[in-house]
Amino acid sequence: MPGYSDNKQEHALRLRRVEGQIRGLQRMVEDGKYCIDILTQVSAATSALKSFSLSLLEEHLAHCVAEATQKGGPEAEAKVKEAAEAIARLVRS
Repeated sequence: MPGYSDNKQEHALRLRRVEGQIRGLQRMVEDGKYCIDILTQVSAATSALKSFSLSLLEEHLAHCVAEATQKGGPEAEAKVKEAAEAIARLVRS
């Protein structure tokens, strides 16, 4: 069971909001809105996605990685490495 299972509905709601922001961006472009206004909305959508990803990462660490490290062994090492790589991708983005 994924670490986010307890908050699945909340996550889905957040992603629907982001989807709405993206659709709003598309409408802004289609309507020929001012570039800076579009860029402001891009920043807001990007921030919303980063916030979502950090929340998901926190749950992954608290559930999946913590469970694997309690068991120990190669699975724990793999989960920690996987989490470190995900964090590195988030930091670079």
